[in-house]
Amino acid sequence: MPYWLFKSEPSSWSWDDQVGAGEAGTPWTGVRNHLAKNHMQAMKPGERGFFYHSNEGKAVVGIVEVTKPYGPDATDPTGRFGAVELKAVEPLPEPVTLEAVKSQPELADMALIRNSRLSVQPVTEAEWHAVRRMGGLAG
Repeated sequence: MPYWLFKSEPSSWSWDDQVGAGEAGTPWTGVRNHLAKNHMQAMKPGERGFFYHSNEGKAVVGIVEVTKPYGPDATDPTGRFGAVELKAVEPLPEPVTLEAVKSQPELADMALIRNSRLSVQPVTEAEWHAVRRMGGLAG
């Protein structure tokens, strides 16, 4: 199963906001990068990802699940970009900082390090298990 990482600035949309959206979840709108768009187009309901606080905090703080596949993004007047819907699954008991990720040799090729500006990124299975363990969850 593919895994993902979704970046959000906490001042715009935080982990607490995502949790507050409940079981219904929320559309992951506002993505305006074609590579990130391609990643979202590949997503299927049930796939999971990390919720990452960017700029403020710079840490993986929770696990989300895709609940609806790629569709129109109501915030894009051009109609060129779309969104998936996500719901919060569980918080990481210990946030995993960018600094901690960078300190792990087995995560050196992670997109979070190699392409740090990309807002929606793929995560390999090995990276998924490593970051979960670092955050206090079973692999």
